[in-house]
Amino acid sequence: MRKWFPAIPITGALLLSAAVYSRLPERMATHWDVNGTANGFSSRPVGAFLMPVMALAIWGFMRGLPYIDPRRANYAKFQGTYDLIIGAVVTLLAAMHVVVLGHALGWPMPDVGKTAAVAVGALTLVLGNVMPRARPNWWFGIRTPWTLSSDRVWTSTHRVGGYLMTAAGIVTMLSALLPARTSFVVLLVAVVGASLGATAYSYFAWRKEQS
Repeated sequence: MRKWFPAIPITGALLLSAAVYSRLPERMATHWDVNGTANGFSSRPVGAFLMPVMALAIWGFMRGLPYIDPRRANYAKFQGTYDLIIGAVVTLLAAMHVVVLGHALGWPMPDVGKTAAVAVGALTLVLGNVMPRARPNWWFGIRTPWTLSSDRVWTSTHRVGGYLMTAAGIVTMLSALLPARTSFVVLLVAVVGASLGATAYSYFAWRKEQS
């Protein structure tokens, strides 16, 4: 069931778009700056269906990646985790699509910037919790020259990276309580910091193994 779960949010997003299509403005906001001010607009067809189509394309793309991975056999060892990640990404896109439609229709919606901080933080939190389960592959996880050259370094790096991403997700979600611009800066620092920290750890873990 988890393998096919993305079909639910994608179908829901498409049905919602079809239901409200006639009430959407000819040009609708589809992008906001760090202060939550709309600064990008699209036509009604693009605004109504681009995000669900993107979610569908990403679902298909991520489902196909294991088939061209030289270490394809390893996906069977964390298939449930991989399916969970795909579902989380697709659900995030569907949720943001609802926010876009809601703003276009004048529904009482939360600030876009704060919504994005919570959504990105939640996805980062999920990634952090499941990252230690990932097995060596060429598409998903912390792929550095050092993790890809040693399964032991891969394992230890993903354990540490999981802690860092979990912390980054919590901080990012809490940043929604801050002013919009500050929240955006905190989001960037938290996510980029966790990524750089995991990358640096992989190098030092590899050096230690070599010595």
